Amino acid sequence: MPMRYRKLGQWGIKVSEISMGAWTTYGDSVKDQEQVRKIVRIAYEGGVNFFDNADAYARGQGEEVLSRALAEFPRHTLVMSTKLFWPMSDDPNDRGLSRKHILESIGKSLKRMGTDYVDLYFCHRYDPEVTMEELVPTMSSLIDRGLILYWGTSEWPAPRIVEAVSFARAHGFHPPVVEQPQYSMLYHERVEKEILPETEQAGMGLVVWSPLAQGMLTGRYDKGIPKGSRFDRLPQFGNRYLTEENSKKVKALKKVADGLGLTRTQLALAWVLRQKGVSSAITGATKPEQIRESLGAAGVDLPQEALEKIEGILNPQG
Repeated sequence: MPMRYRKLGQWGIKVSEISMGAWTTYGDSVKDQEQVRKIVRIAYEGGVNFFDNADAYARGQGEEVLSRALAEFPRHTLVMSTKLFWPMSDDPNDRGLSRKHILESIGKSLKRMGTDYVDLYFCHRYDPEVTMEELVPTMSSLIDRGLILYWGTSEWPAPRIVEAVSFARAHGFHPPVVEQPQYSMLYHERVEKEILPETEQAGMGLVVWSPLAQGMLTGRYDKGIPKGSRFDRLPQFGNRYLTEENSKKVKALKKVADGLGLTRTQLALAWVLRQKGVSSAITGATKPEQIRESLGAAGVDLPQEALEKIEGILNPQG
């Protein structure tokens, strides 16, 4: 099915409902530029226009590797993002959301990405040491200077998102337009109960990360941890997701997916996108076949009967 595009809440920019991110992949597990180019071309030709990044991904290499692959496409057809917050060196000011770090970080990211501007610039976490009086005007000024087009938050507590939006509107600054939280079949209560009610009220969109629960929802770990897999390379994710309870849920989801002619990957992505407040599901891919499979979730609307079956599997006590 053709790719669909969704607005970020009330804002006019549109992002592909399936998008690609560089976290734990480009610059880390995948450093072969030609391999990245092949994967990115498949994504782009499949309708993906949103490509997500962060300065902290492989200490800047994620920005460099992905952006080199994107350079062959017209810039206006791309929605490119990056983030700042995490330490980039041992320097005490090379971290957080101070005005100093923001203004220095955007320049470095733009240079690594080989672009004059990024479409979305995220505050990668909330910084309790920086006031809204410092943060909001600084992010807003980047928009006025044309260095970024919109700004957003990632993994912020709901009250702090509301505070940023309220401060911006009260003082005539550009407000955040998008939040990037973790959201999947195996991690959904926080978003549904705390984040979505506030972001929808504020007119913000959500671009969600780890919609496949680090690969757990693909079924790849039905029989253990394959050598070279993400859980093998990054055991902290396996320790978190590969539980007996989750394994039972993932195996039960196979019957639902099969009944719809979908893979479990596609079912998980379509389930995340059932939420109108979600603008895009950010996927990762280290192989061409992985992005091709994810693209198969584009345009899929899950029937009510399937949603009820999924609810029974995810919340058996409900």
